[in-house]
Amino acid sequence: MKSTNNAPDQLHRRSFLRIAGMTGAGWIMGTSALTLLEGGVGKLFMPLNDRLDALLLNPQKPVPEFPTSTIEPEALITNTFRFTPMIDLNTFRLSVDGEVKNPLNLDLARIQQLPLTSMVIRHVCVEGWAAIVQWGGVRLSEIVKLAQPKPGVRYVYFQSADGYYESWDLASALHPQTLLAYQKNGAPLPVENGAPLRLAAPIKLGYKQSKWVTRVTLTSQLLPQKGYWEDQGYEWFAGL
Repeated sequence: MKSTNNAPDQLHRRSFLRIAGMTGAGWIMGTSALTLLEGGVGKLFMPLNDRLDALLLNPQKPVPEFPTSTIEPEALITNTFRFTPMIDLNTFRLSVDGEVKNPLNLDLARIQQLPLTSMVIRHVCVEGWAAIVQWGGVRLSEIVKLAQPKPGVRYVYFQSADGYYESWDLASALHPQTLLAYQKNGAPLPVENGAPLRLAAPIKLGYKQSKWVTRVTLTSQLLPQKGYWEDQGYEWFAGL
């Protein structure tokens, strides 16, 4: 996730690099696309970008991980959206709803009873920095399976306690390395990094990895509000 400080300047400086150089589709489009993007017609290419990125992503192929000796404890920059919410762990519930047969309302203890997955991956931010982090939590696919999505579901929406919102394609959400994480570097996830639950995955840029997740909604339609930064012009798929 990203900070909203100087948001218009951030969008102007960084979106060209993100669209043309940091995702799979961007590498295909190459430098010739920059002229078009900078000329103001880049939004015409966004659906093409998303389709190409989706084709390049093998939904189930694991991304190579790193040994724990390479973890960079100080490299993960703490960003906030509006504020850092203070969540009472005793009353916290994760709501899972939408086009599902079995809506869920899970407390943290129930979530932590599900199989723990730990991975050491590189977190990549659109702002140009990266950090190798160990995340631990439950595969999002486990949560989705419990909710029993109805036929035709293609997208997953995430709401956060600070008002941040995001959406993913279902295939990326079901990737085996997409986690709802509650651990960082072998310890409980700090509040500033998204406790009690945050998204963590090696297949998406940082702004797709919502912190303080409180609600997961499965749907067959991509709503007009795709994500906070996407609604300001950032790429929706944002795959690595």
